[in-house]
Amino acid sequence: MKLCASILLAAIASANAFSASPIANKASLSRSTSVLNASRNKNKIASRSKWAEARGYCTATTDAPADAAAAGLMTNAEGLEYVRLANGDSTSDIYLYGGCVTSYKVGGQEYVAVRPDAKMDGSKPISGGLSHCWPQFGPGEIQQHGFARNVNWTVKSMTDTTVELEMAPSDYTKEMWDKEFLCTFTVALEDDKLSTRMLVENKGEEAFDFQAALHSYF
Repeated sequence: MKLCASILLAAIASANAFSASPIANKASLSRSTSVLNASRNKNKIASRSKWAEARGYCTATTDAPADAAAAGLMTNAEGLEYVRLANGDSTSDIYLYGGCVTSYKVGGQEYVAVRPDAKMDGSKPISGGLSHCWPQFGPGEIQQHGFARNVNWTVKSMTDTTVELEMAPSDYTKEMWDKEFLCTFTVALEDDKLSTRMLVENKGEEAFDFQAALHSYF
């Protein structure tokens, strides 16, 4: 499995992988792209399994779960909604809470890790997966890693293989960061990879600075 990540931030000044300063009014946006490639080359199956077993992840099985090919909006046992994408023998789960990708499987082999003690009931950010750090990475003026990972995103559009999630300001976010923004997070389950893209738009009259990262667990 290969990991290729890049964050493209449209800004007046220079940008880096985690921040942009400042952001232009109205038309300013940023794109972050993370691509997880999973080759279907049969010669790599053995090395994948060895890699997963060394980290304590489940290995591929001959019989996939009966609902593995199902796609759509679902609810877990704790009441949290998530979107399942399906493409052939590949699936991906994306939770609306935190906009967090918690699973990417190819042929039953899991490539994304979630901590065994992760809270999946919305009581705290999901520990694992591809977790958002926005609009702040690490400690700072607002809460650790910002608020994107512990608010509910909404589904803008969805197919069996793609989903677009949106996050807009709320009373909760305005209490700590009173900016007019719109974040769009797109996940696409392609034939041989899982692609993600984040778009940040300034919907207000004033420029603002922010930091962005996917806190990824593999």
